[in-house]
Amino acid sequence: MSWLAAASTAVSPESTQQAIGYPTLFVLVLLGALVPVVPTGALVSSAAVVAFHQTAPFALALVFVTASAAAFLGDIALYWLGRRGMRSKNGSRWLEAIRSRAPEDRLTQAQEKLADHGVAVLVLSRLVPAGRIPVMLACLMAKWPLRRFARGNFPACLAWAVTYQLIGILGGSLFSEPWEGVVAAVALTVVISAAPSAWRRVRRTAKA
Repeated sequence: MSWLAAASTAVSPESTQQAIGYPTLFVLVLLGALVPVVPTGALVSSAAVVAFHQTAPFALALVFVTASAAAFLGDIALYWLGRRGMRSKNGSRWLEAIRSRAPEDRLTQAQEKLADHGVAVLVLSRLVPAGRIPVMLACLMAKWPLRRFARGNFPACLAWAVTYQLIGILGGSLFSEPWEGVVAAVALTVVISAAPSAWRRVRRTAKA
C-alpha cells in the first residue's frame, strides 16, 4: 500500500486536470460544432483561463491544438452530413438543422459575400457570432466540394481558437483566482455573441 500512496502523491492535481480537461474540451467543442447550441467560444476561453494559471509550460498550446482540431473535425463532419442531405431526395435532419439556424436574410448576405470573396468569407465566418452556419449553408448551396471547404475552414478554426484563447488569457491575467477569470471570460464571450443581434435590433428599431 505504501507504493500506492507514493504514486498518488506523485501525481499532481495539474496532471489530473490535464488528463481529464483536454479530452473533455475536445469532445465538447466537437459536439458544439455538430450541434450549434453549445457555447464553444466560452469553453475555449474558460480552458485558456485555467491553463494560464497552470505551471505546465505547454498548457496554453495544448488548449489551442485541442480546440482548433475539435472545431475543424466537427465542421468537416457537419459539412459532410450536409452534403449527404443535399444529395438525398428526402434531405436529412442535419441539413434541416443547418437550414433552421440560417435566416433567409443572413443566408442571402452570406451567398453574396461568398460569391464575391470566396474562401476569405469562410475564414471570417467563424470569427463573427452566428456567422458560421449561414456561410456553411451558402457553401453547400454553391456545391463546394469537401476538400475546398476544408482548405478554407482550416485557417478559420485556427483563427477562432486563437481569438477565444486570447479572451481567456485576458480574463486570467486580470484576476488572481482562476474562477474569477473564468467568470470574466464567459461574460465577455456572451457580450461578444449577443452584440451583433442587439445591433441588428437597434437598426431595425431606428428604421421603423
